[in-house]
Amino acid sequence: MKLAEDTPQEDKTEEPTARRLEKAREDGQVLRSQDLTTAVVTIGFIATLYFAGNVVGSAYIDIVASSFIFERHQAFETNQMIVSLVSQVAEIGALLIPALMAAIVLAILGAIALDGFVFSWKAVAPKASKINPISGFARIFGLKALVELVKSLMKFTLVASIGGLYIYFNFDSVMELSRSHLSMAIQGGLSTVIAGALLTSVALLIIAAIDVPYQRFDFFKKLRMTKQEIKDEMKEIEGQPEVRQRIKQKQREMAEQRMLQDVPKADVVITNPEHFSIALSYDQSSEDAPRVVAKGKGFIAAKIREIANDNKVYIFEAPTLARAIYFTTEIGERIPAALYMAVAQVIAYVYNLRQLTPEVVKPKKPKPKVPRELTFDERGQRTPASSS
Repeated sequence: MKLAEDTPQEDKTEEPTARRLEKAREDGQVLRSQDLTTAVVTIGFIATLYFAGNVVGSAYIDIVASSFIFERHQAFETNQMIVSLVSQVAEIGALLIPALMAAIVLAILGAIALDGFVFSWKAVAPKASKINPISGFARIFGLKALVELVKSLMKFTLVASIGGLYIYFNFDSVMELSRSHLSMAIQGGLSTVIAGALLTSVALLIIAAIDVPYQRFDFFKKLRMTKQEIKDEMKEIEGQPEVRQRIKQKQREMAEQRMLQDVPKADVVITNPEHFSIALSYDQSSEDAPRVVAKGKGFIAAKIREIANDNKVYIFEAPTLARAIYFTTEIGERIPAALYMAVAQVIAYVYNLRQLTPEVVKPKKPKPKVPRELTFDERGQRTPASSS
């Protein structure tokens, strides 16, 4: 059997189906953009520093100032100096915890922004292809690796250029900070760093705006399928019992919908009166027998009566005749010859009612008789003959 991975990419011309995308998610293959994640994390980190800059700056000044206050004998005790240094580094690290936590949260959000959260053991499970030196060599020196290298060089060049230009134009301002008061120097340095980082973030956003469409294109390209794969998938899906059941249910619903659309064209609806409804159409210009355009029982029967009332189609109550037609004639078929006389009486009565005027006496409602062999009960079992 030929695997999908062995199929040449040029043969895969069809867009992936929903089932193919679902299986890819189960395997841990989802749409991701590392550049988008990087941009989101950087902006979030900078925003945290910006809004908490005053607090962080003041606390940093206090830590630096306290580092210059110590007893004379401590200067000659190496262990004491190390403890003091570690304590100050820990305090500085604690100041950055909110920004780091924000970066972690944003890293997760940036990673799942395009295709949601997915965890798959298949994605982390060891694969022979990953430890195969030949496959590894192909990955390192393949076309994809070359494209990624070019992208990385372009990103580095863009970010480095912006950073370099920013430092170049602000070099004098940075040098002036060394001659400022400590608090002013720290605040000024922090503002300079944040401004530079914001410019870098703009570059990262531009990169992400280019990378996201590319990653989407590349992702769907990898999941493309051949025409044969789509045919095989459809056969597999249609072979599942629950799918076959849904298809049949959908077909029934569509057939019922088409059937109900023909009710307004009927000449008469013969009813049980509640359990069965049969809509008949008769063409006077033709010698053919009346035709069943719609039929149903229960809910469908009630729907047929409702549509008939809305469209002024006459409803004739004849339980035995309604059951006889229901159990012997399908939609679109002509009524059996044995029922010609009974149905003719009903249609003639309906036509006479249509032509009724004040001067004409209302015709007597007929009681059509059904042959013994065509009499049924509500379960479709034959019963002794009776009139409707």
